[in-house]
Amino acid sequence: MSLWIINGSVWDKAASGLVKQHIRIEDGKIAELASGETAPDTGSAEVIDAEGKLVSAGFIDMHVHLRDPGFEYKEDIATGTRSAAKGGFTTIACMPNTRPVTDTPETIKYILDKNAKEGVVRVLPYAAISKNQLGRELTDFAALKAAGTIGFTDDGVGVQSAQMMKDAMALAKSLDMPVIAHCEDNTLVEGLFVSEGKFSSENGLKGIPNESEAIHVGRDILLAEATGVHYHVCHVSTEQSVRLIRLGKQIGVNVTAEVCPHHLVLSDEDIPGFDANWKMNPPLRTPRDVAAVIEALEDGTIDMIVTDHAPHSAEEKARGMQLAPFGIVGFETAFPLLYTQFVKTGKWTLGFLLDRMTADPARVFKLETGRLAAGAPADLTIVDLGSERTVDPATFASRSNNTPFGGWKLQGWPVATIVNGAVVWSEQA
Repeated sequence: MSLWIINGSVWDKAASGLVKQHIRIEDGKIAELASGETAPDTGSAEVIDAEGKLVSAGFIDMHVHLRDPGFEYKEDIATGTRSAAKGGFTTIACMPNTRPVTDTPETIKYILDKNAKEGVVRVLPYAAISKNQLGRELTDFAALKAAGTIGFTDDGVGVQSAQMMKDAMALAKSLDMPVIAHCEDNTLVEGLFVSEGKFSSENGLKGIPNESEAIHVGRDILLAEATGVHYHVCHVSTEQSVRLIRLGKQIGVNVTAEVCPHHLVLSDEDIPGFDANWKMNPPLRTPRDVAAVIEALEDGTIDMIVTDHAPHSAEEKARGMQLAPFGIVGFETAFPLLYTQFVKTGKWTLGFLLDRMTADPARVFKLETGRLAAGAPADLTIVDLGSERTVDPATFASRSNNTPFGGWKLQGWPVATIVNGAVVWSEQA
């Protein structure tokens, strides 16, 4: 199939601004990038006129929950990938806390096969570190790699045993695979549901302390140093974790990290009450922590932005802050939220935000996608930077709508998403 995207605006690093460019796609690859005010002869090819729109490499999200298999009432591969596409994401990596847990080659195959039939974006499955994520016995890393996993994580729970984590890292290193860690010391969080800070204090609650995350970050950086594995820290949320990751990078440990939009934009002081749509794990931290993760993203200590898209049913979230499950959806608000909060306010350049959502996750996880270049996979996102809309969770493509951002006015909304040269979502469809 031949497709031209003409008159689009792309971010030019050399010019530190937007320039007009025309992109020809052939057989799922970017075949040509042509500059100039006048569109080239497109012949009989299909044409998308992106006049006045941003054209970017497709967004990449390396931390999502598709809930499939086992929790399809929250989300499944069909609805989750459509939600991702609506948010401009073309590649997503799904976590293994499913039922059954993604801890066997058969479950990896189920995810890949179902996505081939029902999904619309690229899905990269993670596999569990331990069987059933119980932290007692390692999974068969070699068999899971052969089946198609891209890394090992027990996300949703922290690996409590240092010996098990060290063994997992050594095994992953021998297979040239990364270990991705949800950092949480269970002895410090059991039964708690908000962070230790102003909200917990004002409401007479015992809060989750920052060190519950940072203890595992520090431990795992030492283990990564000992084993040489690529160690990736999930959803960093505390100033203490940032300090440890920064030190790890300075001494040459192969440690990378990610942060979520909600931890960049919200603190515990923003929580309006006991609405469980504000309950997430890690919880919203203090303004000091928010400032620390922003600085860490800006200076490269944190490498990328992820959503931690975590859908739950309305009935589950209606149980209230204490009893409801942790997590919020994130695909469909991520880019407009960050564009509005950071680019429109002049804190970041557009190029900085795009890199953290495209080139940087591709670099860290050695993906072919995430770039606009001849020969690269034709995964692209088209965004109307001037479009301002109010977040309406009822319009989400996701099966769930658990978000704290309902009613927010945001600018910069994706209008079309292209995967492997095919339009998989369009506002006009």
